[in-house]
Amino acid sequence: MGAIFWIVLALVLVYAITLYNSLVKVKNAASKAWANIDVLLKQRHEELPKLVDTCKHYMQYEQSTLEKVTLARARVSEARQSHDMGALGLAEGALRSGLGQLFALAESYPELKANEQFLHLQSRISGLENAIADRREFYNESVNINNVAIEQFPGVLLARLFNFKAFELLKFAAAELEDVNIAQRFKA
Repeated sequence: MGAIFWIVLALVLVYAITLYNSLVKVKNAASKAWANIDVLLKQRHEELPKLVDTCKHYMQYEQSTLEKVTLARARVSEARQSHDMGALGLAEGALRSGLGQLFALAESYPELKANEQFLHLQSRISGLENAIADRREFYNESVNINNVAIEQFPGVLLARLFNFKAFELLKFAAAELEDVNIAQRFKA
């Protein structure tokens, strides 16, 4: 009877260790997914002032659009640094809207559209936007896996015991879910 007790105890211990390691793995996957987004946000953060400076030379009458992009950039940076996913989602929406207006307004400035630096920055920022969208999807999936793992039984017992926390999803701003009115963008 004593041997059975030790075998059962050993099996429970092995299971608990395996479950703990699984929780650590999903937690670190979510952290890694955030770090990947963070790198891209930093890169875009560094490129945006160059884009605004390039546009300033040509778009003297479009200061409100340039200021909107600059302000949104600052809000994204603040939210990113504080890891506030709710604020980040809203700031991202405002930044994307401002960039959309900026790129649409560039159509009215043939000299700007022909500027090699502007074209390079526009392409670079568009590429970063696409990469951020891809990484955001991966981040949300990683967060979902983590959050489910720490809420399911028996994982919830170890998660509470070792203080595993849920991550916040990076939600889209309501404006990002709406259809884009291209005609309105060109009028802006």
